[in-house]
Amino acid sequence: MWVYRTSGCDAPIIIYDYQEGRSGRFAKEFLNGFKGYLHTDGWGGYHQLEPEITLCGCWAHLRRKFDEALTVLREKKNSPEAKGYDFCNALFEIERRAEKMSPEERHELRQQESKPLAAQFFEWAVQQSDKTLPKSLLGTALQYALNQKKYLCSFLEDGRIELSNNRAERSIKPFVIGRKNWLFCNTPAGAKSSAVLYGIIVTAKENGLIPYAI
Repeated sequence: MWVYRTSGCDAPIIIYDYQEGRSGRFAKEFLNGFKGYLHTDGWGGYHQLEPEITLCGCWAHLRRKFDEALTVLREKKNSPEAKGYDFCNALFEIERRAEKMSPEERHELRQQESKPLAAQFFEWAVQQSDKTLPKSLLGTALQYALNQKKYLCSFLEDGRIELSNNRAERSIKPFVIGRKNWLFCNTPAGAKSSAVLYGIIVTAKENGLIPYAI
């Protein structure tokens, strides 16, 4: 089940689309004709959408990798795992201050504060990667950051772009939570119907409507 949604706008729209696979071509077909920014996780299948669409990476996914690396340490303080995690938190702190700003004001703040911080982070990541085991949890986090640098930095281009893909993550949760309810719904037609109905209901709720009252 694929989910497509708007970002932080006054009239949010959420669309679910059932396809019989995870190939990037399904996203390419669905978004045919669209040009602009698309926020995703780091899955390589989305690269088929370039260059017409500018992909935006998710700093929450990166922060989660540093957090996973931290959980196995006995001594967390002053560790490189903690430093990577703190870099991510610092960027999110700037975003919290920018939450009520206009896109133009947010873009200006990011140029002043987020851009040099991100540059400092990637410089540190390169240096730290050279002395870290590639297959360790820290090595995995650093490699993810360096591989995704182009996409992780897209948020600096436009104040409308968010720092994370958490909106889409939250929007797919209804299907994840309810999946055991349709273990025996085994036809593509049923899945497509479910996608349409879920899209209507969740979009209504996002816009402050109460579906049961309609």
